[in-house]
Amino acid sequence: MRKPAAILIVFSLAVLALAALPAVGIAAKGGNGGSTSQGGKGGGGNKGGGGSSSSLGLVLLNSSDGLPHHGQDVTFDVSTTATDNPYVNVRCYQGSAFVYDAWAGFYTGAWFGQTFTLDSLYWDGGAADCVARLVAWSKNGNEQTLTSLDFHVEP
Repeated sequence: MRKPAAILIVFSLAVLALAALPAVGIAAKGGNGGSTSQGGKGGGGNKGGGGSSSSLGLVLLNSSDGLPHHGQDVTFDVSTTATDNPYVNVRCYQGSAFVYDAWAGFYTGAWFGQTFTLDSLYWDGGAADCVARLVAWSKNGNEQTLTSLDFHVEP
């Protein structure tokens, strides 16, 4: 009588383990890399997972020389099949000092617009190195980076 119960328990655990594998595989595949269609620096193609594709391109809104500068506005050309509600997060550093962090929703109905002004109270006006991440949020609140884009901001 105990053997059938043990077999049922082992079988149930095996089914649960197999059911969890696709979710683990998708989470492990999301990553950095940007897209080959992006402006600025970035690198080598989308590494989104699970059959989805994502790209992130820098769009300069008021640059006179084709480069992003401190105090200027930028936005992003966003494309993804991974979520209907993508967000972009931009973080900038001057050396090891964290000087800028901003978020925007890139979907219909998102609040606060999609323009990033490259300035903050912590930014002294000099050059900075930034990373923009295209982010999706899971139903349980976990953040997943779909792709990212590194770019340099001139003084």
